[in-house]
Parts: sequence; C-alpha cells; structure tokens
Amino acid sequence: MKRVIVVVLDSVGCGAAPDAAEYGDAGSNTLLSVSKSKFFAMENLAKLGYFNFEGSLIPAKVEKPLGDIARLRELSKGKDTTTGHWEMAGVISKEPMPTYPNGFPDEVIDEFKKLTGREVLCNLPYSGTDVIRDYGEEHMKTGALIVYTSADSVFQIAAHEDIVPVEELYRYCELARKMLVGKHGVGRVIARPFIGEPGNFTRTSRRHDFSLEPTSTTMMDVLKEEGYDVLAVGKINDIFAGRGVTDMIRTENNADGIDKTIAWMDRDFHGLMFVNLVDTDMIYGHRRDVDGYAKALAYFDEKLPEILDKMDEEDMLMITADHGCDPGFTGTDHTREYVPLLIYSKGMTSGKNFGTIDGFDCLASTALHVLGAKNEINNKSLY
Repeated sequence: MKRVIVVVLDSVGCGAAPDAAEYGDAGSNTLLSVSKSKFFAMENLAKLGYFNFEGSLIPAKVEKPLGDIARLRELSKGKDTTTGHWEMAGVISKEPMPTYPNGFPDEVIDEFKKLTGREVLCNLPYSGTDVIRDYGEEHMKTGALIVYTSADSVFQIAAHEDIVPVEELYRYCELARKMLVGKHGVGRVIARPFIGEPGNFTRTSRRHDFSLEPTSTTMMDVLKEEGYDVLAVGKINDIFAGRGVTDMIRTENNADGIDKTIAWMDRDFHGLMFVNLVDTDMIYGHRRDVDGYAKALAYFDEKLPEILDKMDEEDMLMITADHGCDPGFTGTDHTREYVPLLIYSKGMTSGKNFGTIDGFDCLASTALHVLGAKNEINNKSLY
C-alpha cells in the first residue's frame, strides 16, 4: 500500500466490553442505541461489512461484504479519547490517567490561580454546556475562569471570548499543561471558549486540546522517522501533542472534517492520513442525543462514496472508534465498549471476518506492515 487512511468515528462503540461493569457501563451499546433512531441510515458502510462484526445485534449484515471486519477490545485502562487513540497507534496504557470525581485538590487550583492571576469557578465534574449556563454570567462579571472536569482525565477551562481572548485562554492552558504532570498528569488540558449572553451561551469551534506526549513509540513516530508522510486531520495533532505528525489541519465540525479529508486525498502523499470526526461524541454522545447521533453517522455514510472514489489500488481505508458514548445509556460519560474496525482496499479486502481481537493496537501493526515500514509496535498485523 502507498496510503493508509484511518478515520475515527469518535465514540462509535459496538457493545459493552467484558470489563464494562468495572466502569459502570454494563449493558451499553452505542451502535445499537443509534440504530433505533428513525434517522439511522448507513447503507454504504453496511455494504462494506461494517455491521458484520462478531456479536452484532443490528439487522444490517450483508452476505458478501466488500471490506474486512473485526471487533476490537481495548486493553488500556480507561475509556477516554487519549487512551483510545494512543492504543490505536500502538501504546497500551497500563495505568489509568488520574480523574477527579470531586474536583481538583486545593494544591492544583491554588497553583493554577497563582500562574494565571485569575480566580476559579466551579471545579467540579460537569457537562460542558451546563457549566457555561450555570457559571457563565458570574465569569463575565468577575473574570474568574471556569475550571471543570468529567469522568475522563481532563482539566477543562471555559472562558467567554469577550472576557478572555482565545489566545490568552490557550496560554492559560499551556501553563496548566506544564503544571499538570506526575500524579496530576491528566491526559488533556482543554480550552473551551464560548460566546453569547446569559441564558444563551454557545461553545465555539476554537476548542483546543493540550495533551501529554505518548509514553512510548507510536506508529506515527515510526513512519515519520522513516520518511513517510503523516497527515493529521481534526484533533489528532492535539491528541498526540504534535508528535510524529508531518502536516496537520484543524476542523470545525464533522462536515468540515469530511470535506478536508476528501480534499487531502487529492494529495500525492506516501504514508498515513489519520482523521478524527468528533461530533458523534462531543455534540451527540455526551448530550445523549440519539437522533442527532444517527444523523451524524448518516451524513458520514452519505459522503463515504466520495472518499471511496478517491481511492486507488494502493490505498487502504480503516474506519474505527476510540471508545463508546452510548446516547441511549444513563449519565453523560463515555462507555467502555468494543469498537468495530472496518478495513477496505480495492486491491486487498474480500469480506474476511477476523472475529474479536484483543487490542486496538492491531491497527498500528497493520498500517505499518501494509505500508512496508519496519514494525516496532507489535506482531498483530491482520495481513
């Protein structure tokens, strides 16, 4: 293969993992919940075999799929964006990143206030839309930063763009990133700018993630070192702290991300294009919006033929996810689930079903192998 295109449909899990109960997620199944919406329509993915994964409860299997399918079980401890993407790239996180169900300790908040010169509001696990609704007006009056977290290992800072310019918010996040190491080394510090008036606040697309660097070698490190192209679309560059990336482009939403992916497929690159489409998770999964989730997947499915038309015999497409976020489940957090891995290549795939595989890292091994790079990750290549 000359090019491998990996598309992460963020949070599209396909059923509770064996250890889901340990995370409070027994019975979760993102794809099954979404399939019950009247807006569910994924015929193009179905033709490739997307719903033929082991244990599928969705009546959309096909007898002669064009692609190959596997169901992957996460080996890392956790169910967040960072651990999921890192594992795809070959890094197994054996210890969970720290989380703060009661908010951050005084030592963290006091140091952050000292670094920024601003007071702090909230400091609790919170929904991103609810937190600006509940604290946005006080933030605008006082200039205090809204700091909150979630079930994930994140330190999130929300600020109104008229009160704290976005570049200044990014600087505060950089200060927090340098501070949050060691036992408080959260996976991501996230800038959450918003606009609007009290009672009508809206988060903007200028979110920015400041991640830890991966703890060991990723497929992107290997490819870049060997002279391959590594193109990052969406929040991929942020998730890997820019490491192993040769070119990147940010996206405003899924539609923008899909358009930029299609446009970049016109580039004559040799290597990897790694894409994250975040809306399914950020906008619909966490808000438990089943119909919105279904519409987002239907839109991707509608645009999929344009991606396929850009492929030639030396291209491989992989479609997967980083965790679940079942919009039909309780709470608002990610869910510990299996994820599908669909692989399509005009010159290679033929309807194989690999069953269930332990470890998202088979993706890294497969990508390195089919590109002809040295495999420093593992020996899990599917071909």
